[in-house]
Amino acid sequence: MNDVRPSPPAPLATASAAALEALAAEAWLLEPPPPHERKGVLRDEAAFLLDRLLTTVARGHGALEVAIGRGLAALAERDGAMRLGFSGIGDYARERLGIGAGTAQKLARLSRALRDRPLLAEAVRRGEVSARKAESVLPVARGEAQERWVALARSETVRALAAAVRAEAGEAGANEEPWERVSVKLTPGGRAKLDEAMALAGKVVGATAPRWQRLEAICQEFLGAHPVEASSDGGDDGASDSVLRGPVADWLEAAKAGLEAEYGRWAFLGEVAPVEAEMSAELDGGADAMSVDAELRRLAAMRDRWDELVGHLGMLLKMLGLWRDMGFASFGHYCEERLGMATRTVEQRVALERRLHALPALRKAMRERRVSYEQARLVADVADDSSTEDWIRRAEGTTCIALRRELEAEHEAQMCARAELDLRVPRRVGNLLEAAIRAARAAADAWLTPAECLERVAEHFIATWKAAPAERSTPQRRALARDCGLCQVPGCSRAAVHAHHVVYRSRGGGDEPENLASLCAAHHLRGVHGGLVDVRGVAPDRLTWRLGCDRRARTLPH
Repeated sequence: MNDVRPSPPAPLATASAAALEALAAEAWLLEPPPPHERKGVLRDEAAFLLDRLLTTVARGHGALEVAIGRGLAALAERDGAMRLGFSGIGDYARERLGIGAGTAQKLARLSRALRDRPLLAEAVRRGEVSARKAESVLPVARGEAQERWVALARSETVRALAAAVRAEAGEAGANEEPWERVSVKLTPGGRAKLDEAMALAGKVVGATAPRWQRLEAICQEFLGAHPVEASSDGGDDGASDSVLRGPVADWLEAAKAGLEAEYGRWAFLGEVAPVEAEMSAELDGGADAMSVDAELRRLAAMRDRWDELVGHLGMLLKMLGLWRDMGFASFGHYCEERLGMATRTVEQRVALERRLHALPALRKAMRERRVSYEQARLVADVADDSSTEDWIRRAEGTTCIALRRELEAEHEAQMCARAELDLRVPRRVGNLLEAAIRAARAAADAWLTPAECLERVAEHFIATWKAAPAERSTPQRRALARDCGLCQVPGCSRAAVHAHHVVYRSRGGGDEPENLASLCAAHHLRGVHGGLVDVRGVAPDRLTWRLGCDRRARTLPH
């Protein structure tokens, strides 16, 4: 990490940003301690100062997300995203606002759910209940029970609230599935077979299916033909190799409950004043798509500033280990209980902040709005001092989804050269892979390495699906294959299902490859034929797109 302190960003012009400017001025005075300085100096004072700043920033960040969620929900319900040239709010948020598609959909879902829960919605708007707590009580906060659950959400910890909801609903809850990393060293031949199986799986489950989903299909196919008993320990008489890193220890839950009681729900840290969500008229139901878009972009620009502060202050608190001094079981425990934010959300911002200290040019590009937050995350993973400017230029000249696909292809090529499988997967997929390895050993009646097992699993999938009758070759199907089964509208993440005639057949256009562009159903039926998408030029790489109702502002080369 560089010793040079990053300069604070230029002040925002709007009066509503005054609180953010005051926090930022104080936060950017703090910097990581140099290597020669003892980290134990003034720990108590540092803990209280960082906690005060970070919790206030987290409340402001949460208030902005509530407002953004309301606008995204409005766009989703009135087909507003398509009026702006996007097939859905996920693509719109990623490309236009720099917000991840999954985050955008989650914010919109919460906003829609709160409409039927007015008491909970008001508590969230006023900042008295965090969005994370609101999501926890949604299944039970209905009708006459709503008032009781809102009161509990105001006073209980996240852990205690989740336990109460589980007890009320009589179910395990809807916690996010943990992800694990799969790592298997393959032979060159085994890697080639796995690549072939992955390509076939893409045809089966869809061109936009991530690699973990393709691996899931491959393992399911093998287990369908070679059933095996479930194993509670992932082993086979001690002979099985674990290809996954272990899950988070179960004792954390007990530790959280103990610390919660021991420290009196951390009352010594003091109360954090709620921050009210900004609900402007542009986010009301009657506003047009262009007005909602303008307001969302304003809010997203403010959110970027809050994100940077969350990353900066979170990095300091984490690297100094101050969450221990405040009586929390882990940094994630602190994020959930004290900040009201998902651990992954804060961890992402901390990881980016670390990289921005090493890559000041990327920080500058973010502040100048040359790259979005989502683009910066992608660039930060691959750039170094010598290549940062090149990567920034590449990011500026393309969409976020295209940049992600380009980086994924490069990563896949590197793994292929190293003849290995290195992949983050949901735990259920990791369990499937473990079961497939045991099934392959049982079918061979011999102990095989994980690499040998995975090769046999891939061979089975190839033998099963390669023999399937091939589809009749048509100009449309050849165009879809040429475009890798992906919608060619800039910024679209969907699979293509139609081959659109750039020059309509009614106007003399033919089935030549250069006149066919692959489109998803939404962009073809509601976009092109709804008058919101226009494409001219020569396929596949000399097309010019005019997207949405504001044609002058949305002209993008593919």
